[in-house]
Amino acid sequence: MNNKINDATMRIKQSIYIYAFAALLLGGCKSNNELTIPTNLRTEYLTEPIGLDTSSPRFTWEYSGNEEGFKASRYEVRIGTSPDDLRPYAEGMALKPHTRYYWNVTVWDGEGRPCATSETASFETAKFDPSDWSASWITDHKDKEFEPAPLFRKSFPVGKEVKDARVYVASAGYHELFINGERVGTNYLDPGYTHFDKRILYVTHDVTSLLKQGDNAVAAVLGNGWYNEQSVAVWNFHEARWRDRPRLLCELRITYTDGTTEVIGSDETWKTSTGAYTYNNIYSGDKFDARLEEAGWKTAHFDDSKWEAALPAQAPAPLLVAQQMPGIRITEEVRPVSMKRFSDQLYVYSFPKNMSGLCRLKVKGEAGTRITLKHGELLKKDGRLEQGNINVYYHPVKPDEVFQMDVFTLKGTGEEEIFMPSFSYHGFQYVEVESSRPVTLTEENLTGLFMHTDVRPSGSFACSNPLLNKIWEATMQAYRSNLHSIPTDCPQREKNGWTADAHIAIDLGLLGFDGITLYEKWMDDIIDNQREAGEISGIIPSSGWGYGEWPGPVWDAVMFIIPNALYDYYGESRSIERLYPTMLRYLDYLKTKEKDGYLPFGLGDWVYWKATTNNEYTSTAYYYLDYKLMARFASLLGKDAAPYQEKANTLKSLINQKFFNAETGVYAEGTQTAQALALYLGLVPEGKEQLVADKLREVVAGNNYFLDFGLLGSKTVPAMLTKYGYIEDAMKMITKTEAPSWGYWVETMGYSTLPETWTLSPKFADASLNHVFMGDVSAWMMNQLAGINHDDSAPGFRHIRITPHFVKELDWAKGEYHSVRGRIASEWKREGDKVMLTVTIPADCSADIVVGDQTETVSAGTHTFTYPA
Repeated sequence: MNNKINDATMRIKQSIYIYAFAALLLGGCKSNNELTIPTNLRTEYLTEPIGLDTSSPRFTWEYSGNEEGFKASRYEVRIGTSPDDLRPYAEGMALKPHTRYYWNVTVWDGEGRPCATSETASFETAKFDPSDWSASWITDHKDKEFEPAPLFRKSFPVGKEVKDARVYVASAGYHELFINGERVGTNYLDPGYTHFDKRILYVTHDVTSLLKQGDNAVAAVLGNGWYNEQSVAVWNFHEARWRDRPRLLCELRITYTDGTTEVIGSDETWKTSTGAYTYNNIYSGDKFDARLEEAGWKTAHFDDSKWEAALPAQAPAPLLVAQQMPGIRITEEVRPVSMKRFSDQLYVYSFPKNMSGLCRLKVKGEAGTRITLKHGELLKKDGRLEQGNINVYYHPVKPDEVFQMDVFTLKGTGEEEIFMPSFSYHGFQYVEVESSRPVTLTEENLTGLFMHTDVRPSGSFACSNPLLNKIWEATMQAYRSNLHSIPTDCPQREKNGWTADAHIAIDLGLLGFDGITLYEKWMDDIIDNQREAGEISGIIPSSGWGYGEWPGPVWDAVMFIIPNALYDYYGESRSIERLYPTMLRYLDYLKTKEKDGYLPFGLGDWVYWKATTNNEYTSTAYYYLDYKLMARFASLLGKDAAPYQEKANTLKSLINQKFFNAETGVYAEGTQTAQALALYLGLVPEGKEQLVADKLREVVAGNNYFLDFGLLGSKTVPAMLTKYGYIEDAMKMITKTEAPSWGYWVETMGYSTLPETWTLSPKFADASLNHVFMGDVSAWMMNQLAGINHDDSAPGFRHIRITPHFVKELDWAKGEYHSVRGRIASEWKREGDKVMLTVTIPADCSADIVVGDQTETVSAGTHTFTYPA
């Protein structure tokens, strides 16, 4: 980035890489601006974070006051290790590891008046370099096939008053950490899933409150996770090149009030054993035998003399990186709506919605009673659990191993015992509980725990049509159910990071949730996934499955589409910068796969209804998109964009030459997807756009306004009908309740999430009920009914496009989006023969209000408009 504050810098982020000399621009202040104050200060898009490992953090803020027309002319960030001693910050300023920093910001308005200085925020650094670690990797003495989970512990004294304490913990496999018997943090399934031979994440926790004067203990149990897949599944993770016995890196850093520091790091002085965690697998579940748990093993005074010394281990990967995305957490406890008792050994619980996560069981019974919790999305006619739609890819070879089934064996204390799995998660709406001996259960004994990467909600939509509201809610429920440190396809049968699923859902995801740190992490996974020849796999991470010409270019376009979306929504270019060499290698790889300039391989409009769209057309179309975006990225990074734009132009000509009939306006076979995709990607020759759109509308109307497409059409058909004047046709399609339709899912079938296919087979053996990749219709609602849109020419919502459509089927609609710059809102309602539109634009932003052929440009503030109904 240029070493100055210029328009490009401002577009990228009003606060990226602040330079000290920004304070010198436009010198000379007038009286204070008392209306506008910087607020919601974040570092690396996080609020008061600890555990950052970047030496050049990004600072962002919004504004309170909502002053109409406010524009910032300059700003100064001040930083220091004391809130009382803050000095101007410049990029490259040396930050220290293990240090808390404080910062605030002063902003000057367009007239040169300083606003009130913000409140002071803070962040804390972790490790910048391998030399910052004092701990060593450890494991136990078992091999990767040994099933019981390894336990570790270390006792240590604390003899002085503790000022603060942090624990930095990484593991190959999942970990649960305890200090003095208390579980550390609220995260589950830490650390996030990566290519474990390339990159491991570590997590930082504030554990000051868990330490005490005198004897203390730190303890851990490790799960297999994706690192040591011990069961057979079609994705071949049991053959992963990184597969090994789980291992741990843990460092407890204590700072005392006298200014001294002590480090308790994992090494061979730690003790190891096994206990009640007898087996765990990401696809099947956890097995826990409470009879095997040694009382007090997590506490300081436990006698571990019979435990073995931990075994020093090699670091699994060359990169050890801070986990800065939100953790996987329990965001909701869900009560069952009913329970059916088949006998005193068999119960089936029904929950009000489909979700990802676990269950917490409270039960009293005899010692040795074996209780199983089997999870699924459907019930059989007799009320028993049906797993046929989700267990098709699971091929267990071990006895007693069942898909999505946790097993608990009671200790039999005579008191109520509580069990919750530690190292798996499931996708479910129904749970079948079966016991080896009679137990008495009620609805109160089982609680569903909705668990996912805890991204902050950022958007909402509602309107006068309950059907559309149900579709929105089901989409958001499915989206959250498919975030578990990576964006997944489904939370039960696969749990894979399918690339097209993620890029098709990126708009609905970013409109609904603040997902930048999650996606930046996953973009690093794409870098780690790329092979030397340049190709990437269809699922990321992957241990080797999914490379080659299948799935192909439509899926691989994720490496261009998601960084572009992060730039559009946040004005953030970090992923573009990091991925740029990966993109270059990938494009060089695709050149070797061309046939007469086209790409005649790969998947296309996946899970279509009836009409099939030519895969060579869709693959080459996304190849064009790659180059179109590459030209944008090159220009953004100050590189030569001409070669990429030229290649894009060549591909556009080739596609139109082979697949476009200029007289009829038909692309490829003339399917809904083929027509809409050409318009969406900008392939149509100038002047022919309306002809192509008219043909799209004709095809839709000729099908009685039923959809006839898969995931590509789901993103492009409603959007392009709307763009070219046919929103009423889109509404007819979207509000249908017969199959195939979104309404069929949520209204006729009553699903609370979006299925994988438009209908299920009678045998329930073909699809999950919790996919999100057909959900872009919810982004369409926000974009076209509420009308909230980013502007490509002013990324990060510095300039906003408000384009509501007052469709006759609705009496009102409203959307709200908390952008990186602040709250954007658009609400309209009919009042007699008029429509009242109220729009809120954040400070330091502007917007075009586009209704029909009228456009009004407004600045920050709340504005009301009146239009004829």
